[in-house]
Amino acid sequence: MSDAADDVTRAHRDEWARLVGSLTRRFGDLDVAEEAAAEAFATAVARWPVDGTPRNPAAWLTTTAQRKALDRLRRESKRDVRHQEALMLHDGAPEPRGAVDDDRLRLIFTCCHPALAMPSRVALTLRLVGGLTVPEIARAFLAQESAVGQRITRAKAKIKAARIPYRVPSPDDLPARVTGVLAVLYLVFNEGYLASGPESDPVRQDLTAEAIRLARLLHGLLPDDGEVTGLLALMLLTEARRAARVEGGALVTLDEQDRAAWDGALITEGHRLVRTRLAAAAAGTPPGRYQILAAINAVHTSARDARDTDWSQVVALYDQLARLDPSPVVALNRAIAVAELDGPEAALAIVDRLAPALDGYHPYHATRAELLRRLGRRDEARAAYDRAIDLTGNTAEKAALARRRDELR
Repeated sequence: MSDAADDVTRAHRDEWARLVGSLTRRFGDLDVAEEAAAEAFATAVARWPVDGTPRNPAAWLTTTAQRKALDRLRRESKRDVRHQEALMLHDGAPEPRGAVDDDRLRLIFTCCHPALAMPSRVALTLRLVGGLTVPEIARAFLAQESAVGQRITRAKAKIKAARIPYRVPSPDDLPARVTGVLAVLYLVFNEGYLASGPESDPVRQDLTAEAIRLARLLHGLLPDDGEVTGLLALMLLTEARRAARVEGGALVTLDEQDRAAWDGALITEGHRLVRTRLAAAAAGTPPGRYQILAAINAVHTSARDARDTDWSQVVALYDQLARLDPSPVVALNRAIAVAELDGPEAALAIVDRLAPALDGYHPYHATRAELLRRLGRRDEARAAYDRAIDLTGNTAEKAALARRRDELR
C-alpha cells in the first residue's frame, strides 16, 4: 500500500474495514480484497483533490474497489472460475448479518479464525482491520518487524491453502474466536493509550474510542463472558484518566495526575462492571487476565489521592495475575507496586532479575531509573533514563523521561 493510501486508510478506518469485509465476502480472497481496497484508496488520494470529493464517498470507493478486484481476476487466468462467479449479478438481497451487525467487529471475528495460531490471528487482524503498521504491531508484540511481517504473510498463505472461509460468524463461532478478538481490541486500545510511533500523537483518541466502541458491542453480544466484561471495564477506567495524562507535551505519571480531571462517569461505569465480575468470582467463577487488570485499575481510581492507594491489594492482584500469566511484563508491573509497599530496594531486586527478558523494553529501563533515583544512585539512574529515552518512540514519554533525568543534575 502506498503511503498516501495508508494515510487515507487511517483517516477512514471504519470505511476500510467495511470495504475489505465486503470484498472478501464477494470474491472469497483476502489478498484480492485488501489489494483492491488499497488501490481504491490510492486512486481516491490522487483524484479527489483534483476532481473533488464524491457526493457519496463510500459508494465511490466500493465501486472503484470492485472494479480493481475484477481487473485483477481477469488478469489471472488461474482464477477464471472465481472470476465468473464474481461477475454474477447480485440479486439485491441483503447479506446475512449473522451474530455480529457491526462491519468492523464482524471482520475482526472472521480474521480471528481458530485454524490460525493465536499470534498470527492477532497480527493479521491488527494489520488488516486495526490499521496498525507492521512496526506498531512489532512493538506491541515486543518482536522484530521482520518476524511480524513473516507472521502476517504465513497467516495469509494458510488462509489460502486451507481455503478458510471468510464468512459471517454464527453465534456458535463466537466463543472459539473471542480470545483473539479480545487480544486485538486490547492491543488497539494500548496503541491509542500510549502511541508507540515517533510521528504519532502521544495519545490517539481515535484508537481508544474505537476500541471502546467495539468492546461495548462485544459486551452486548456476550454479556455473561467475564473477560469481555473485564476488558470493557479496564478500557473505561483507563480512558477515564486521559485528560490528565499529558501536560505541556510531557506524560504525567499516575501519582502526579490531577484526579479532579478524571472522567467520573467512566469511572462509575467501570467500577460497576468490576463489581459484577467480583460477584461472579465470589460465586465460584475465577477471574481472567482482563478482569484482574480491571480490578487493579479500580483500586487506583478509587483513591482520591495517590497516597491513599491500597498497595497491598494491588500487589495481591498482581500475584493473582502472575499465576495466570507468569510473564516478565507482569513481573515488572508487580515490582512497581512492591516498591510502594516494601520500598525501592526490594523492587529493584525483582527488576534486575528481569534484565535478560526485557532489555529492549523501554518501561523496564524507565522503572529501573525511578527505583535507582529513589535509592540515590544518580549516575546509574541517568544511564537507565538514557536507555529508556532511546527505546521509546512516544514523544510525551520521551519528554517526561528527559525531564526526570535532567532533574538529577
